[in-house]
Amino acid sequence: MNKTRKIRNEERSLILFFLSQCGLEENEYPIAEDVSEYEGGIMGSINFAGSDPDQYDCDLIQAEYTDSDGIEVLISLTRDKNGNLLDLDFWKSDFSKLIRYPSPSLLTLLRK
Repeated sequence: MNKTRKIRNEERSLILFFLSQCGLEENEYPIAEDVSEYEGGIMGSINFAGSDPDQYDCDLIQAEYTDSDGIEVLISLTRDKNGNLLDLDFWKSDFSKLIRYPSPSLLTLLRK
């Protein structure tokens, strides 16, 4: 895992949107101020500081959108076995670099 950095506003906004779509609030799932990037930040996935990727429990919600290059992207907000946010996971179907970070208006919710 890479070194930590501060969470970006666009990441926080997306997480808050996902939580609201699940009927949850930030006080139930506090958002860490520091995150680590998976894959060196290529696809946009982040792990919340203080969480252990080996403690994955479940997806809270999934959504998809089409990046500006026409490639589908699947996004999952996950929690760990302790009931805390674990990561915001992006999976671009061709494994290429994320070009445009999604706003909630671009998303199609798949599961909550």
